[in-house]
Amino acid sequence: MAKETPGTPGQPRTSVKAPLVFSAVMAIVAGVVTVVVSTGGSDKAPRWDLGAIAFGVAFIVTLVVAAMLSMSYKENAEHLGKGSGVNLTSAQRLKDAQAKKNDGGAPSR
Repeated sequence: MAKETPGTPGQPRTSVKAPLVFSAVMAIVAGVVTVVVSTGGSDKAPRWDLGAIAFGVAFIVTLVVAAMLSMSYKENAEHLGKGSGVNLTSAQRLKDAQAKKNDGGAPSR
């Protein structure tokens, strides 16, 4: 059996449990909604076939989307958080706004 090691801080989680659980929950919701809506009234039989199809499609689509999103994870480069103008960091903008508000002076750079 594979030995589990805890994740390191700052690294993305590589477990498959979360996307599988998320996909299963979404598929159950889609299946139940489809069965209820497609029945067409209380005197008719539930359409379990349509519910199963909706479950399968929702499970596969949600799992593929979750996998694609997890594969596209990438940290921003360090230089993107520094600079001036459009690349000014939010911490510096907050300091500038507070300084301008408090003493009416020019922002510190």
